[in-house]
Amino acid sequence: MQRKARKAYVPGAAVLLVALAAGCSSGGGTDGTATDAKAGGPTVSAAAPGKYRTLREPCGSVPRSTLKTLLPGIATLPKDQQEKAYQGTPAVTYDTDRRVGCSWKSDSPDESYQLSVDVERVVSYDPTVSDADQAQEIYAKKQDTAHLPSPSTSPAPDASNTTTPPASGAAGGSTALTGAAPGVVSGSASGSASASVTDSPSSSTPPGGPEEESDDLEPRRLDGLGDVAFLNDVLGGSGSTVQSRKVSVVFRTSNVIVTIGYTEQPGRVGEVPDRKELQEKARGLAKTLAGQFNE
Repeated sequence: MQRKARKAYVPGAAVLLVALAAGCSSGGGTDGTATDAKAGGPTVSAAAPGKYRTLREPCGSVPRSTLKTLLPGIATLPKDQQEKAYQGTPAVTYDTDRRVGCSWKSDSPDESYQLSVDVERVVSYDPTVSDADQAQEIYAKKQDTAHLPSPSTSPAPDASNTTTPPASGAAGGSTALTGAAPGVVSGSASGSASASVTDSPSSSTPPGGPEEESDDLEPRRLDGLGDVAFLNDVLGGSGSTVQSRKVSVVFRTSNVIVTIGYTEQPGRVGEVPDRKELQEKARGLAKTLAGQFNE
């Protein structure tokens, strides 16, 4: 009688060991980093999270002394109304860990002021893009919207091409020229450079005059404020209507973007808000808020 051949039998435990061995050969490394079985190397690591995970309460972030300077009309209100005005109005947001804001205003017969602070904490949902990089993309769009003028590319004047001979006392004239503030010296030709600076009535124009403002107070990028920053300055209205001026300062520090808006509107037609004063106050507040992120 012919015997039947026995079928091969593999115990269940042996099958399990084979499966586990196969899994180990194509799975993750011991440090939790996923590996590519085909390439045999680790995949791209997830981008680092942002430096900031929460946001400060904005209405209480602006010092009372700063509010008194930026909003002088509040001091004319009755005491109980002053306290409410200094507290500000919180912005309505749905996640105070992602976005917060506050606004203030002061009115008087002579002028009205409005101040706003908006703080956004950016979170990237792309594992290959860090929160800070995502914040930079949003910041760049804000800067593009502001339409800042391009940096001047005009070459600096070459002193060797100067053909006007020095007048008597030329050494003193040279000092006056090099030490004068930008925008003070007029472009009229004169036989004596020193006389045009030291003797001409127009040379008494103080720093911050019209020519200097056009050079130094235009919308521009700012240094020394957060990681990147810019200032925008917009004058609204016309000579026949009340003109308001709004100065905005926007800066990014890691994955947080802060936007400050400061507006003045005079009470009478024909008056134009002082752009230099508004810019200095807005920049001062921006430096205060930027410093709080390092505390």
